[in-house]
Amino acid sequence: MNQPNLTNKQLRELDSLFELVSQRQIKDFGNISANSKADGSLITSCDLWSDKTIVDGLASIAPDEGVLSEEGGKCIPNTQAYWVVDPLDGTTNFAAGIPYWSISVARFVDGRPQSSFLIIPTLKKKFLSIKGEGVWLNNKKIDTHQNNHRSECISLCSRSIKILQKKPNSVFPGKIRLLGVSSLNLTSVAMGQTFGAIESTPKIWDIAASWLILEELNCFIDWLETDPLNLVAGQNLSDVNFPLIACRTIEKIEILKPWANLLLDK
Repeated sequence: MNQPNLTNKQLRELDSLFELVSQRQIKDFGNISANSKADGSLITSCDLWSDKTIVDGLASIAPDEGVLSEEGGKCIPNTQAYWVVDPLDGTTNFAAGIPYWSISVARFVDGRPQSSFLIIPTLKKKFLSIKGEGVWLNNKKIDTHQNNHRSECISLCSRSIKILQKKPNSVFPGKIRLLGVSSLNLTSVAMGQTFGAIESTPKIWDIAASWLILEELNCFIDWLETDPLNLVAGQNLSDVNFPLIACRTIEKIEILKPWANLLLDK
């Protein structure tokens, strides 16, 4: 039996929790230094505070549901419903004084996202997506029939840009944008700001919230190597990447596929 959807009370409590974290991040922005983690990525004291605050909040709001987080436990919880948390996606931007990062949280049920929350503190944008019900931006439901902006832009991540070096004499099929935040790269596709995104090494916490946003706004994802629907409880995802293409149409997937496949060349 599926776990029920979140209640309105839980949604209100989650909104308050994420607002608390957003305000702390805005306060710390530009006033904090970063350290390097073992994998070379950056971390700040704000990442750690945000992670603990969200994880502790979820334990109160949704007791008995496990949590997987970037700065905490990275094994898939052995509960039917569990949470995937990236408390500050875009730490490099945050630490460098670039005002573009997100809070990315998703609730999974039976191994796939059932609801997700994506907050962009500096832009005062809050996305809520619920499986089968749609996506809301700042409490206003997005009309999929009107969400049809045309864009010539394609989002690449810092690691996927190497595909351009592998085909130096070929013309890339779009104007390249590097936003530096996986969750927002993918959300830019869902919102029509870009028509496609190629992500080289995203972790599950990078993509969990935007995955559902893409699905609910009728976009397409091509998992290039590891399908997150095949994960099992107890699996450690610390070193598991989910390279992917996300596009607004299946035709655009086919255009980007030859380029994205270059990521898999060893």
